[in-house]
Amino acid sequence: MAELRVEVGSLGSHFESLTDPRHTRNRKHLLVDIVVISICGILCGASGPTAIHRWAKSKHEWLAKYFSLPNGIPSRDCLRRLLMALQPEAFQKCFEEWIAGGVEADTSGQRRLVAIDGKSCRRSHDASKDLGPLHIVSAWASEQGIALGQVATDGTSNEITAIPALLTRLDLSHAVITIDAMGCQKAIAKQIVNGGGDFVIAVKDNQPKLAEAITDFFADHLERDLEDLRYREFETEDAGHSRIDERAYLITKIPKDFALKKEWPWVKAIGYAVRLTQHADGRETYDVRYYILSRYLSGQRFGEAVRGHWGIESMHWMLDVNFREDDSRTRERTLGNNLSWLRRFAITRLKHHPLPESLRGKMQIAGWNDSFLAEVLTGQQL
Repeated sequence: MAELRVEVGSLGSHFESLTDPRHTRNRKHLLVDIVVISICGILCGASGPTAIHRWAKSKHEWLAKYFSLPNGIPSRDCLRRLLMALQPEAFQKCFEEWIAGGVEADTSGQRRLVAIDGKSCRRSHDASKDLGPLHIVSAWASEQGIALGQVATDGTSNEITAIPALLTRLDLSHAVITIDAMGCQKAIAKQIVNGGGDFVIAVKDNQPKLAEAITDFFADHLERDLEDLRYREFETEDAGHSRIDERAYLITKIPKDFALKKEWPWVKAIGYAVRLTQHADGRETYDVRYYILSRYLSGQRFGEAVRGHWGIESMHWMLDVNFREDDSRTRERTLGNNLSWLRRFAITRLKHHPLPESLRGKMQIAGWNDSFLAEVLTGQQL
């Protein structure tokens, strides 16, 4: 038990380099104590400073085993003021070592898949200040289930500017970045390749010439049954939720006479993904999506990249179902950004605990069982 106390108590060391934004006369509570209390509260299902304070008061005795708490439990206002004052980028950077330490190293040699996508906190709008909902663009390591970082904007239209800002914070080397059609921009493709990474980016009508060229290319070859096309493919079949999904992925090198080759010099391959769904009532639905790639991947890896992007959408679903993020009325932008990051970090920690329970179940157990909470925090099993 003594060893565990050292581990839990040492979690504050990740934040020792974080600049304390408070005036010295207002520092009744240690910054690391406030931060770790906030993390613990969110892990146990707290929605904001008030709920974090309630949780901490009920766990005062347990927290005192590991942290100084020179003036007891921080008040709701104290928690709120600090989370409003911490710069999100610097705050997120403090979590890098903690996250890396709790995840097994990838020895496969493959470039890791990193999905980038945006999500709105729907009830965070502030009509009095003419502010729409807070929109968060985040990066998610699809195969490991790890939150890597995020940037806040004031709307989905600003994703195009937020994505480059987020990319500058990521280690792009040995990564395959997957982005939906909103991020299908020349500057973004160039930035990823120049940073040593690769991309798989969806193509839709926001790039009409590119979409038309790819669609026409594949339509022409499909009419001839792909007989004169060199390509790689991969197929899967999944059954569940009263339906059967058949998926097919095809990728080919960009043709030498591709009309937009000069405009998109970073594109080395194009591909499509088809999903045929057979529903329980006998209906069949069909969906096809097109992609540009900076590397001629194997058919299987292309399929994994396309399917892997769903992982960040699943994470967004968890935020709404388990943390009720869409219902949050937090209007202050920095506070909303930092709380949103803590929720993503909580998902990372909870997903990596091996207990065979749902994410919601793990949250509940963490709130009830101090030993389990310590396991989630430290990544160590008792």
